[in-house]
Amino acid sequence: MSGPRRIAMLSVHTSPLDQPGTGDAGGMNVYVVELARRLAAQGCEVEIFTRATRSDLPPAVQMSDGVVVRHVVAGPFEGLAKEDLPGQLCAVTRGVLRVEARNEPGYFDLVHSHYWLSGQVGSLAAERWHVPLVHSMHTMAKVKNAALAEGDCPEPSARVIGEEQVVDLADRLVANTPDEAAQLVDLYGADPAKVASVFPGVDLELFTAAGRPAARQRLGLATDAVVLLFVGRIQPLKAPDVLLRAAALMLADDPTLRERLVVAIVGGPSGSGLAHPTHLDELATRLGIRDVVRFMPPVAQSGLADWYRAATVAVVPSYNESFGLVAVEAQACGTPVVAAAVGGLRTAVADGESGILVADHDPRSWSAVLAGLVVAPDRLARLGAGATRQAARFGWPATADAMLDVYAGAMEDHRRRLLEEAHAGAR
Repeated sequence: MSGPRRIAMLSVHTSPLDQPGTGDAGGMNVYVVELARRLAAQGCEVEIFTRATRSDLPPAVQMSDGVVVRHVVAGPFEGLAKEDLPGQLCAVTRGVLRVEARNEPGYFDLVHSHYWLSGQVGSLAAERWHVPLVHSMHTMAKVKNAALAEGDCPEPSARVIGEEQVVDLADRLVANTPDEAAQLVDLYGADPAKVASVFPGVDLELFTAAGRPAARQRLGLATDAVVLLFVGRIQPLKAPDVLLRAAALMLADDPTLRERLVVAIVGGPSGSGLAHPTHLDELATRLGIRDVVRFMPPVAQSGLADWYRAATVAVVPSYNESFGLVAVEAQACGTPVVAAAVGGLRTAVADGESGILVADHDPRSWSAVLAGLVVAPDRLARLGAGATRQAARFGWPATADAMLDVYAGAMEDHRRRLLEEAHAGAR
């Protein structure tokens, strides 16, 4: 089976050029960037289509060798929420088709769409170009709605219907973990033969266990500080409030810890969190722990690696994660992870070996686990060593290799189906 030469990758609602950790930019942005780069390193040409959100954006940006980001004008440049994007999908599709129309027929060999909005566009483009559609959900409405955070809004039925349509139309569905693959089959009725599990990767050259003291010095943290780190978008789904409430309980149980405790929150408001962007700051004040909390804006990947290295523990209390890239990045830096036992986090974290999985979102459960770790340096050291070993399973080159196999299978099945349809028509 031969793989694609040129791939049209769709990331409609968030650009791979955006800074992860704020707005709609997160782990999926990192995924699209890294996968495209690794595919290009293997000889593919990748063009990533995303909606333009500023009038001064150029039509095309060379992101790296072999990877171009194309900005499609569709709807107003600013002030359009992700929830309003379904009304602009026709305009996005038109822009994508226009780009391809400038080239000879057969320019793209395959479409890979990310998130359901891109899947809607990708299904039309793939049909128009007579190429296979490979789709990655990243998150699913039915999964999110089954485990909503307190105060969060359920995903609308329009998204559920849109996801169901994409599942039916895709030639291949890429799941981040076997758990996600099972959800696609059980909740969306996906054909098991069309579902492939491919672990996301982590940049093992950037995220390394390069030394905590130097990282703490660069970040202005005391050598003996107990640093509990949350990285991600500030929204109910990610549950950073669970960490704050757990920290307050830890201080109530051991007031002497206040002299050394630092709760670092690295990220910006997103999703339903935008409705009350100061909520977390206000919560820290009400809990009486504002003096130990450091709110940091999203940082570039190199700066993020320093935060991971500086942390005593990385905390990932999300209500759902399709994979949990933050957990793997932290582990690659030799930092143990305390994470919710949900979704892909059960794959990303080796419970008891690279971190601890917590079965619920009760702050007392989290306080007990975190307090037990910070007074057990030997256990932290063992988990840190295990974290590095666990992260080594998730290199991006292996992800790209597996994805190329998925592409080749999708192309072979698509060619076979076209031949069968042509023969049926001839009869």
